Amino acid sequence: MPKSIGTHNGTFHCDEALACYMLRRLDEFKDSKVVRSRDPAVLDTCDIVVDVGGVYDHEARRYDHHQRGFDEQFSADFKTKLSSAGLIYKHYGKDVIRAVLKDEQVEDGEVDILHNKMYESFIEGIDGVDNGVSRYPEDIKPAYEVSTNLSARVGRLNPWWNEPEGDMDVRFAKAMATTGDEFQERVRYFALSWLPGRKIVEQGFESRYDVDPSGQIVLFEKFCPWKDHIDSIEEELLQKNPETPKILYVLYPDPSNNWRVQAVPQSPGSFKSRHPLPEAWRGLRDDELSERSGIEGCIFIHQSGFIGGNKTRDGALELARKAMTME
Repeated sequence: MPKSIGTHNGTFHCDEALACYMLRRLDEFKDSKVVRSRDPAVLDTCDIVVDVGGVYDHEARRYDHHQRGFDEQFSADFKTKLSSAGLIYKHYGKDVIRAVLKDEQVEDGEVDILHNKMYESFIEGIDGVDNGVSRYPEDIKPAYEVSTNLSARVGRLNPWWNEPEGDMDVRFAKAMATTGDEFQERVRYFALSWLPGRKIVEQGFESRYDVDPSGQIVLFEKFCPWKDHIDSIEEELLQKNPETPKILYVLYPDPSNNWRVQAVPQSPGSFKSRHPLPEAWRGLRDDELSERSGIEGCIFIHQSGFIGGNKTRDGALELARKAMTME
């Protein structure tokens, strides 16, 4: 007999739509029926219930977050209270990720990394919106309105106040598909693009002392998106060894087979660098830059000092080494 997933009827939201989608990705619930009701007698017949019922009990498979006193987080690293999406993801997320990636070769350790990354970059935002958690202090007026996030798009799938309600189960099924498509796309991106990039960055960290004795220059033999990984890998290394030096510069080849030297941002998304390339080089190009720096093959240094270029690997490395001794 097919199992049933219970959730509330009426206006739906992103969190329970995604929670139901994730459960249906599991073998146990892949053929399940979604029952939308607020009648306790009806919900009692369901095998699992999300976002309704006033109970959070993993053993009983009841996952509501609206009750007084509920204050569950994903882990000690996060402060945002969970919605029904976060609850289901916390308990079943790793198996859901494995289901999405069933045709890929993904190791358990990689699933652990993806589980945390997907919460940080996708699920937590849904939890925050559903629980009314602002991303910034309430006394700050937003510079513009954002109405294109997933929670807003799911909300617009509900009927307008002045149109017939129609079949709400059909609308909810569309909400599940909308959240599911985006969830699946993000999992696949992090598994097949972001994670391979992390491996390249990890390799760069492992060989950094071969590049320079300071351990503060990382070199990649091919470009990958590295900014999202530097801080997290550093944090892991610092936990093992508090004396681990911070990375100041990253070297990598560009599409024209020249080499770039880029200063590491102070924090992810920051426009400020930990140690910008020297003021004396900024805005200079080609021969003038080579003469000023004393390094052959120079191409440019950006006027803000966050990036520069050289024709060779050794030239880019020399720029980074010399920059560490200058301001």
